[in-house]
Amino acid sequence: MSRRSGNYPKELRERAVRMVAEIRSDHSSEWAAMESVASKLGIGSAQTIHNWVRKAQVDAGQRPGVTSEESAELRKLKAENRELRRANEILKAASVFFAAELDRPQR
Repeated sequence: MSRRSGNYPKELRERAVRMVAEIRSDHSSEWAAMESVASKLGIGSAQTIHNWVRKAQVDAGQRPGVTSEESAELRKLKAENRELRRANEILKAASVFFAAELDRPQR
């Protein structure tokens, strides 16, 4: 069973990232350090730690990519855009309805 990073507490993710940086020099590779940290913290996969480390590097400006803050802003704007499009469709339908009412002969 795999777990998404959102299921792990933020403090644990930050601690894992710090630990990888601290023990990197004690291992033959960064991946070996990630495997060690995953084992010590009871995290199912070194790939999970790898993802956290890469995201932390992007957020710190050490690696190119979309930061967590930018990603959250983009999600917010997309949701707002969906809501505005929906409201626009409702207004278009209402204007068609009322225009048809105005064109009907009065009794």
